[in-house]
Amino acid sequence: MSYPEPRYHGATGEASATFRSADHPPELTYPSGNTAHYLATGAATEGTYGLYRWVMGPEPSGPGPHFHRTITESFYILTGRIRIFDGSAWRDCRPGDFVHVPMGGIHGFRNESGEPASMLLHFAPGAPREGYFEGLAEWGRNGRPSDEEVADFYLRHDNVWLPEPSEPPATGGAVR
Repeated sequence: MSYPEPRYHGATGEASATFRSADHPPELTYPSGNTAHYLATGAATEGTYGLYRWVMGPEPSGPGPHFHRTITESFYILTGRIRIFDGSAWRDCRPGDFVHVPMGGIHGFRNESGEPASMLLHFAPGAPREGYFEGLAEWGRNGRPSDEEVADFYLRHDNVWLPEPSEPPATGGAVR
């Protein structure tokens, strides 16, 4: 594997870094009190990635199994305990744990600990996930729209939902 083709062609570099203070307020607060901090949107990174800090309160929350066709998603646990579905089992993750999910990879996450928790969410390439997050928050405030509108919303935001597994799928190999 090699480096991608250059996108910057200047000879001297430029002062273009951005800074976000740790006490910057969240861009989005859900009716549940959970918050989303837009650290680096796809628009801000010219589509290379999106990075968000996801803060969950003690109430159970988080999406069940799903996958994306156009983006990868990664999780880095900052505080608390978060369960992440890796396509075959729910894993209890703690601060410092990292999970990467390639395009098409089945995943989900939940805070079921009864305590607050937070993590970084990384998407590549940088799709406009803000519209997805904001749409879900709107449903929490105003109620879920019609089934047809929901299906269109998920299609536009590359979320393909799967049923909750009753037991892990078989992984192959010899029967014992």
